[in-house]
Amino acid sequence: MTSQITSQESLKLDPAAYDNLETTLTNKNGQIPLHKRFRAMFTLKNLADKESIDILAKAFDDDSILLKHEVAYVLGQIKNPYANPVLRSILANQSEDPMVRHEAAEALGAIGDLSSLDILEEYLHDENVVVRETCELAIAKIKYENGKNGQEISKSIYTSIDPAPPNGKVQSVTKLRDILLDTNLPLFERYRAMFALRNLGTTEAVLALAQGLDDPSDLFRHEIAYVFGQIQSPASVPALIKTLENMNELYMVRHEAAEALGSIATSDCLPVLRKFKNDQERVVKESCEVALDMFEYENSQEFQYADGLINQSIAVDK
Repeated sequence: MTSQITSQESLKLDPAAYDNLETTLTNKNGQIPLHKRFRAMFTLKNLADKESIDILAKAFDDDSILLKHEVAYVLGQIKNPYANPVLRSILANQSEDPMVRHEAAEALGAIGDLSSLDILEEYLHDENVVVRETCELAIAKIKYENGKNGQEISKSIYTSIDPAPPNGKVQSVTKLRDILLDTNLPLFERYRAMFALRNLGTTEAVLALAQGLDDPSDLFRHEIAYVFGQIQSPASVPALIKTLENMNELYMVRHEAAEALGSIATSDCLPVLRKFKNDQERVVKESCEVALDMFEYENSQEFQYADGLINQSIAVDK
């Protein structure tokens, strides 16, 4: 998820507002569209208090892989160790979909607590390669942040907590592309090149990133698509459409391509999102539904995407 979202951390909600957000997120009446549940989810992310984390955790009982994956992402972005226990339980649940387990591992890395190293190391040899690679990245990130290099990390210009800090020493697109595509290098170093290219954000950088969509790693390709959603460059649209249209591509990569197209929201994104809104893969189908809502938001005059508090009872914290 990549839409620009205005923080509501200055708000203090009364109990009824929390109840309404929980009702929406968990779809208690079974009739709430997925895109409205996503908006409630990102409202809770912006509130970022323990009450919100408790509500978000309840969504792991849902049957939507996409929703659970996004909840894990949000919990990582809140960066509160209070979420560690539920994320650990999701990672350890081998009956859970790998896409959700992967995001739980990444979220533990985003929170960055040294106490998470044990479980990440435990699943470093998981039978699923996406989970294994995510644990590898999360371990490297936690050790980097808590080591002598930790002070070098600056906040992302996209306000996200990324799986790896950008490479700040290399500014050449050509050199960064070479690092990005070198499968002999550690995944963490390749990700650092990826986020450095994202921060450059030029057409040349976007085209270099697009070459990463041919990488053998499903996780790597999924992250390239995610980064494209952040950059929101029309130059990435052809590569994203090709990825979404590739029926042999893994669902978690196609899902990320769909959401990126919704975030970029140029006119050529709309037909392909409509085309796949009834995809045979539920994750892709639901991603297109959410992406179409994002497309509408990006092309509207709405103030913010996380509008889950609209028409709800709010007390402003003076």
